[in-house]
Amino acid sequence: MYKPVSQEQWNRSYITIIRRNWHLLPKEQLTELLGWTSDHLEFALQEDDFLYIKLGSLKPDCPPLKWRPIKPQEVERFQQIRTICAETFGDVENEADENLFEFVSKLSAKPSTTVQPLSSGFSPRYGYGYFTLFGDPLADGTVDPFPEGYLQRMTASGLDGTWLHIVLSKITPFPWNAALSKGWGQRLDHLARLVATCKQQGIGMYLYLNEPRYQPLSFYKAYPSFRGVTRGDSAALCTSVPEVQAYIVDSIARVVEKVPDVAGFFSITASENPTHCWSHFQGMDCPRCGPRGPEAVIAELNTLYATGIQKGLEAHRKKVNAHFQGSGPRLIAWDWGWRDGWAAGIVPQLPEQTALMSVSEWDLPIERGGVQTSVGEYSISAVGPGPRAKRHWEIAQQHGLESFAKIQAGTTWECGGLPYVPALENVAQHAVNLRDAGIKGLMTGWTLGGYPGSPNLEVVSVVGSDASLSVREAMQQVAERRYGPAAEAMVDAWYGFSAAFREFPYHIGVVYNAPVHSGPANLLWAQPTGYSATMVGLGYDDLEKWRGIYPPDVFIQQLYKVAEGFEESLRELTSRTEGMALDQGTVEELNAEMRIAEAVGILYRSVANQGRFIQKREDWEKDKDPQAKLFLKELLADEIRLAKRLYTLQRQDSRIGFEATNHYFYVPGDLQEKVLNCRWLMEEWLGITV
Repeated sequence: MYKPVSQEQWNRSYITIIRRNWHLLPKEQLTELLGWTSDHLEFALQEDDFLYIKLGSLKPDCPPLKWRPIKPQEVERFQQIRTICAETFGDVENEADENLFEFVSKLSAKPSTTVQPLSSGFSPRYGYGYFTLFGDPLADGTVDPFPEGYLQRMTASGLDGTWLHIVLSKITPFPWNAALSKGWGQRLDHLARLVATCKQQGIGMYLYLNEPRYQPLSFYKAYPSFRGVTRGDSAALCTSVPEVQAYIVDSIARVVEKVPDVAGFFSITASENPTHCWSHFQGMDCPRCGPRGPEAVIAELNTLYATGIQKGLEAHRKKVNAHFQGSGPRLIAWDWGWRDGWAAGIVPQLPEQTALMSVSEWDLPIERGGVQTSVGEYSISAVGPGPRAKRHWEIAQQHGLESFAKIQAGTTWECGGLPYVPALENVAQHAVNLRDAGIKGLMTGWTLGGYPGSPNLEVVSVVGSDASLSVREAMQQVAERRYGPAAEAMVDAWYGFSAAFREFPYHIGVVYNAPVHSGPANLLWAQPTGYSATMVGLGYDDLEKWRGIYPPDVFIQQLYKVAEGFEESLRELTSRTEGMALDQGTVEELNAEMRIAEAVGILYRSVANQGRFIQKREDWEKDKDPQAKLFLKELLADEIRLAKRLYTLQRQDSRIGFEATNHYFYVPGDLQEKVLNCRWLMEEWLGITV
């Protein structure tokens, strides 16, 4: 049975709560449900990794929910629902092993045996905490983002760093509106404690730097000279203005003076949140920044960041600790969002000691199902590095700057709701390619894929530890440590999973819009909803957006190929390992790996089923074609099967369905609802007695 939801679990699940109630409650009742103020909700919608965009950039018009007595005619339907759930899921209840979020306590507990850090030639190797809050993570001191046991597991998996999302105006005073920085001192103190804790365990803390943020137009009534490019109802704090430049330098200096042991800052200076005038490519609308061009503005902004770091370090030595021996934070300039050609003008102007980080697989040409395209986001199905990163690294090396790679070692938005995708050959080959290209440092993941204990993170570090290791040798090392006698079978399975994953119909439209993260939890509809699929949020029934550039049949067929490849490799792995003499720990490790692989297949098969359903729905509605009816019945039956199986897997493994910035994409109740949804469509829409 489920235990009551703890306060910590409540704090870790607010995005799931918001998403599940977005179409049910008005904002006023949402804030009441969450126990928040309206300002708190608005901040979360804007700063929690683009939550409002993930919800569709619109709030459905929902009347207030009011209690009323149950009507007599509704009692029978409630009893039917109870019966369906009991018949479908009753046998699962006794199999359940974990409650939601149980992985948090498991990962937070100190390991029962001494954990040895896994060294590597790649350094830094920093990734996001698997359950670290986003948005305003320093505001709540009651939720520990980095328990000691968790940090020990990070080092054992091969990481030597992590990163945290910050907004400068939340951890330092905003000089023109004190209300914006309420609580900044407590947040900065919290950061200092976290940095010290991480350092004790051999983990460096890197801070996200995407500054300065746009301000509402009302702000510029008092400060008209600061106003840069306007975007909707807000405008840039123009970084060509001396007062704004001073604010950037002084804010970063304050952070470094207080916390000089921060390992580094990584800057995002294009796309992402609107910041400087050229950040969203409209800088020509600013009379100051337009003539200067994006290269000069971005290079100068990174120089301001570096100046702030140096100023803060000097202030710490002068005012706090004259004997501080650390080198201070490192600036990593990330080329995320830079337009083609910008790097040639930006990189030569970057400050000394800056490292240039490039998304390794970007612009990599691929072909899936006969459709040619290139990678424009993160990918494990495509093995980098791509031509863009190679060009940018070459420019950096010509100017004496170190080259870092941004990769996704664990998982990507190709399958964001799992702790990792066991396509280990792809990950290992990518790491070998980077090692052989002389890449020094790695950002191993955005907010997803940071599970400390995945074979993916481990194989990256193993590859970096020995310049002579081949892909198979690195995988074999990882498998032998984890699976003992089952190592060879697991390595072969990883090859099979990797080959299947290379069939994924990759396109930025697919990874952002298709419901690949929720799979069978996405509901089916008898009539088109009219809603547009949202970025890694709500898929609805928008096949047109799901498929990106792929023809519908190709998109669907490629997903079936991935699912079938995972299913076949899993069957082979199961067959080869049955009857092996394995100790209990190895059996548990093997079963956990199998659950993740099975979940991958379920998610993709379900999205393919849903695509077919949407295609056939129109045929049934038009002509009541008996063949369409039979086909739809079979699809609905398969969706029930997949929902039940994913329900079982999530009840056994609380990691399934979770991601740090989306929390749970689905919970068991959503999968129960999908079964009821499919039964209703069979009985009421198709007229089939079940």
